[in-house]
Amino acid sequence: MLLAAGGTTLVAASQSRPNIVLIMVDDMGFSDIGCYGAETETPHLDQLAKNGLRFTQFYNAGRCCPTRAALLTGLYQHQAGVGHMTGDDGHPSYRGFLNARCVTIAEVLGTSDYFSAICGKWHVGSAPEHWPLRRGFDRFYGTPQGGGHHYRNLPGRDLVLDDKIIPMPKEWYSTTAFTDHAVQFIDEGVKSNRPVFLYVAYTAPHWALHAPDEEIAKFRGRYTKGWQPVREARFERQLKMGMFPSHTRLSDQDPNVPAWHEVENPEEMDLRMATHAAMVHLVDRGVGRIVSKLNELEQLDNTLILFLSDNGASAESGPTGFTGARGGDPKARTGTPNSYNSFGIAGANMCDTPFRKYKMFVHEGGIATPLIAHWPNGIPAKLNGRFSHEVGHVIDLLPTCADVAGAIYPQVFEGRAVTPVAGRSLKPAFNGNSLERPEGLYFEHQGNSAVRLGNWKLVRAHRQPWTLYNLEADRTELADVSEQHPDQTLELKTKWKAWAERVGVQPWPIKKKLVVE
Repeated sequence: MLLAAGGTTLVAASQSRPNIVLIMVDDMGFSDIGCYGAETETPHLDQLAKNGLRFTQFYNAGRCCPTRAALLTGLYQHQAGVGHMTGDDGHPSYRGFLNARCVTIAEVLGTSDYFSAICGKWHVGSAPEHWPLRRGFDRFYGTPQGGGHHYRNLPGRDLVLDDKIIPMPKEWYSTTAFTDHAVQFIDEGVKSNRPVFLYVAYTAPHWALHAPDEEIAKFRGRYTKGWQPVREARFERQLKMGMFPSHTRLSDQDPNVPAWHEVENPEEMDLRMATHAAMVHLVDRGVGRIVSKLNELEQLDNTLILFLSDNGASAESGPTGFTGARGGDPKARTGTPNSYNSFGIAGANMCDTPFRKYKMFVHEGGIATPLIAHWPNGIPAKLNGRFSHEVGHVIDLLPTCADVAGAIYPQVFEGRAVTPVAGRSLKPAFNGNSLERPEGLYFEHQGNSAVRLGNWKLVRAHRQPWTLYNLEADRTELADVSEQHPDQTLELKTKWKAWAERVGVQPWPIKKKLVVE
């Protein structure tokens, strides 16, 4: 038998324990891959969906750092110490790095002798003492800080191998480099005769919009009719494939999105959307390489693959985005290494079809993510290609990994008390069963707040009134029914306030507090 820290007994080690490959992309919208409605070709992800499950009501935490903290620890981000971003605001729930009261997936699976590796974006502690090898991982290739540039380093961002900063090769592209090391780490783990946990945290398709010319060319011209026709076509495909009930309505186009005929340079906006599509397409190719390596090593059937996004698409910097930010050349062609451009509200509104709002909000457009689960040995073949409408959250990923690995979440780890896990295993959903969640799910980022309990969701933007939606009848949050259901509104508001107090939510903007160690 194996013992977790604190003496907790684990299930005996077995050769049948699955590998786990957790793939997360950055700022990809809900409808940006083919099996969720996009016009973009994503054949490898589509194949995983065809032979696995697609979740329609899975949530992230609305932004990069909070989602990563919640995913890695099975706790709400405030409980893990990353209530906002990686700046230290002094409050225990806003230190900007994973605290000592949480454990990571790698630390939990390490007690069951898993080989754990990460490629890509860490972003839950920038200082070396908070890097992945200090939190249970055996290997790391990527950036401890946020993403940013897909061709080169920017000031304040390091490329790290394990625990050492390394120079960036001249010919470097983020998605390709992270995939190269993902494949290498799978090889290393399998050859060590240990089950593998691999976390691939791509920085694509986060701005800046960067992709090779030949990849962008595949998608040019697909957006020349404008954003709304693309939204409508995506929504039609979603309804046709049965992703949403037939009564679901497409949200209105954001009023800040300009009419296509009024856009000053429509060819440029088509280029920006095509570049975004190319970035997603290249992620899909990377997923294909990972699957091929698992196949080559005869490990695919015994590997749980999970694919998701860290938040909705980014609407930052106005209706049509920024040009030449962070030292980029405003005259450089979008997609090239010297450019640094984004697509703004217009692009994000399209990518988040059928929802409204975006990254940083906790309306559905900010927190709803595609989730594909593929596991031939663990998901019955009769469920292949189906949708799961069970409600889940990134806090569920640690307990899911522990469950399938036969590891137990510890009460004490390396002599320190650990906060009880907030999530629950998704394994019942892998067998078509219900995920009981009577406690509900909770959200907060920059004052944007929400609680979901059953089909009810209470939500507000910062300093705005609470609104209530019945998501079974109105998944796209179009009809506020708070006045018709005052008791439900009060109940959910009370629950959210109690949760916020328990996990340490502070009023936004955060008032910095002097840390006294």
